[in-house]
Amino acid sequence: MADYAATRDRVEDYFDRSATKVWERLTSDAPVSRIRQTVREGRNSMRALMLSRLPDDLRGARVLDAGCGTGVMTAELAARGADVVAVDISPRLIDIAATRLPDSLCNRVAFHVGDMTAPTFGAFDYVMAMDSLIYYATPDIAAVLQGLAARTARAVVFTVAPKTPFLMTFFTLGKAFPRRDRSPVMIPQAYPALSRLVGPSLSRVGRVSRGFYISDCLEVRP
Repeated sequence: MADYAATRDRVEDYFDRSATKVWERLTSDAPVSRIRQTVREGRNSMRALMLSRLPDDLRGARVLDAGCGTGVMTAELAARGADVVAVDISPRLIDIAATRLPDSLCNRVAFHVGDMTAPTFGAFDYVMAMDSLIYYATPDIAAVLQGLAARTARAVVFTVAPKTPFLMTFFTLGKAFPRRDRSPVMIPQAYPALSRLVGPSLSRVGRVSRGFYISDCLEVRP
């Protein structure tokens, strides 16, 4: 997946070079702008929707937090009793996540810097991938899902940016006015196209739309 690797490298560069402070603040209780507040609220709602797909009691379950960022999802999974493998491409975000994790949960979490799709991380009961696939093209997302599903016993729960007129406008502008310092361009996804590549194991869970945050929750049940 040459395109996947190139995009992954851009994501790593962006988060470690210029976006770490933004995400550290966004995923905390610190005051943010009105626009970023809608993103924060949207992400909080999406995280709750994704977690609702898993049992409240995750004792004995091994869960991959794929693209864990600053570790909010990681901490909630560990609090439910899961053994969590938390992976992110950004070393700086992993540092923040490890620092924030309550001491009482440390024995349940293994943090790793690297590619969230690496087969060396082993097999899982569940995979959670919140907003970590939004920069990739449809064929790359399908390939990632197929690879993860082959190592997952119960469900891969993930998000994509839906192909709405609002998001397509931003996508078109991002392509028309590229800048070296711009974040990787989010690629809106059409569910039928993704479903054709992934197959009947893919299903819709729900959509969260809050201001500038619009995201679909989908899942693959192997």
